[in-house]
Amino acid sequence: MTSFADITSDQPAATPPPVVAAYPVPLLRIEAVTKKFGHVSAVDNLSLDIQAGEFFALLGPSGCGKTTLLRMLAGFETPDSGRILLDGDDIASLQPHQRPVNMMFQNYALFPHLTVKDNIAFGLKRAALAKPEIESRVAEMVALVKLAGLEKRRPDQLSGGQKQRVALARALARRPRLLLLDEPLAALDKKLREETQIELMALQRRLGTTFVIVTHDQDEAMTMADRIAVMDAGRLRQVARPRQLYEAPTSRWIAEFVGDINIIEGEVTFHDDHRLTIATADAGTLSAAEPRQPIGSKLICVAIRPEKIRLSRQAPASDRLHGGGMNSLEGVVSEVGYLGGLSIYQVKLDRGATLRAALANTARLDVDAYSVGQRVVAWFSPDDCVVLPR
Repeated sequence: MTSFADITSDQPAATPPPVVAAYPVPLLRIEAVTKKFGHVSAVDNLSLDIQAGEFFALLGPSGCGKTTLLRMLAGFETPDSGRILLDGDDIASLQPHQRPVNMMFQNYALFPHLTVKDNIAFGLKRAALAKPEIESRVAEMVALVKLAGLEKRRPDQLSGGQKQRVALARALARRPRLLLLDEPLAALDKKLREETQIELMALQRRLGTTFVIVTHDQDEAMTMADRIAVMDAGRLRQVARPRQLYEAPTSRWIAEFVGDINIIEGEVTFHDDHRLTIATADAGTLSAAEPRQPIGSKLICVAIRPEKIRLSRQAPASDRLHGGGMNSLEGVVSEVGYLGGLSIYQVKLDRGATLRAALANTARLDVDAYSVGQRVVAWFSPDDCVVLPR
């Protein structure tokens, strides 16, 4: 039997350092970059590696520093300290036009008096490319973003999605090593935004260009990015692939920020066979899988995603309990939300906690649905529980 001391210590758990991928030569390396505005550190001693060909997302709440970091990569802001290395060269002191970097702005920043064709060609003309080369690249970009037939229109004659494509084509026309996108889909409606996400992913794979996107939309980051850096107060909280970020958050803050989640506070009372027994005030005794990292205290919280919780009208059959190890909690449905493919149920447990469960609507009619006031059993596996420090 393993003692609880084997997974905890008397010392508080150390804050994990910023995650920097262990690749030999990253395309972009950000080393201990700090940017202050007055006494406020917008970016605080931040280090990060981004690989060539990655679709990378900077995700975080408003004011976390993600746009400031993007503007430093583009050259519109200068770091107070630290280095920004592109292909091993420090570009922190270079002007925007001197960098093999381009930026697509949130408001698209199209020139209203220029046609689609001239908007796309603008940067190429500023770079003094030969006219045949400009014509060739503009035609290539028009075809790439599917704007054929719209070349002579001005921005006020375009839809929001078409304007977005013009801005993207203009940003890609100079063939940057690094393309920066600042909330590029924020102005689009939900359906068009989802369609454009898929198109951007396909375009990025086709070109092989490194994309760095800033967004506060978690679904957008999870859908498009190869890796995501979550920022808060100018620092990195966690850098990981979308599935790892969602399924294995390294802190309570990340667990609550990324997606929907149930949090139950408790105290570890026993540890055996890679399982923790946890006493909680408002959900009774829970069983959870052993955490991957030492947590430093017996006072913990248990995080369970809503889709991991199943509901039934009675306790699950014993052959589904894997030897009696399933968490099984009784309560009453207090709220129901219908989302088409899913229904969201709030269950008020007899012990006091409220759990959110997300169930797929597999039947055409609601014959198997649960209604407000109905008694149910909410059950979930210990392996579906993530144990985190409070």
